[in-house]
Amino acid sequence: MAKIMLNRRKFLTAASLGASGIALTGCDVFDSQLRIGAPLRSFLENANDLTLHAQRLLAGRDALAQEFTEADIRQPMRPNGVTAPDDEFYKGLMAKDFADWRLEVSGLVEKPLSLTREQIFAMPSRTQITRHDCVEGWSCIAKWTGAPLALVLDQAVVKPEARYVVFHCLDTIDRSLSGEIKYYGSIDLVDARHPQTILAYGLNGKPLPVENGAPLRVRVERQLGYKMPKYIHKIELVSSFSSIGGGRGGYWEDYGYDWYGGI
Repeated sequence: MAKIMLNRRKFLTAASLGASGIALTGCDVFDSQLRIGAPLRSFLENANDLTLHAQRLLAGRDALAQEFTEADIRQPMRPNGVTAPDDEFYKGLMAKDFADWRLEVSGLVEKPLSLTREQIFAMPSRTQITRHDCVEGWSCIAKWTGAPLALVLDQAVVKPEARYVVFHCLDTIDRSLSGEIKYYGSIDLVDARHPQTILAYGLNGKPLPVENGAPLRVRVERQLGYKMPKYIHKIELVSSFSSIGGGRGGYWEDYGYDWYGGI
């Protein structure tokens, strides 16, 4: 199974590079003026849907990603993408050690939430040692601690029509004539309620560093790194992506990346 998943990742990356001529470098660099053409996008989306259904059929909805031991942690967790948000609001929060930060939960929920860090810390936690796989080709094993996302969703009481969880972030990933573009990403409710999907506030036994996403980031252990947004401040439950960003469910997805990003 691991070999099949690795070959799939290589195939999709090669297809993106070869057919489009665009250097999709994953998490760090991208020319936002270039987009994948419609035929290639349609091809990749069909492959994405096939992989999503095949993985859940073969592995099961709640199958766990491999977990490791402390001895397997051989280096610090590699930071990538934005590692020091240059946003005034974020820097203001950081200056007060995120005392004023809140996690807002809104959209298709019965009970919208505004949670402090202390409230999230007080929830039952999960610690897991897992491997982070980046679409750029590197991997890193680290220990993550956080609150299961399912607990937050249960507290908010998700409405029946909700299908996706959208994570809105505090870091500016791009700038355009219309203003700053904040990073965002999404997963469906199956992965949102997966036992290993957590809102992480701890890394390798210490508080989550800024370069790795403080004060809170998402861990979705059966998916690639770009599916785990950092610096999150809002969770929105939606039935579709049509009114969010480019309508593809995530910043990188709007530029042609696989929405599912499964491994």
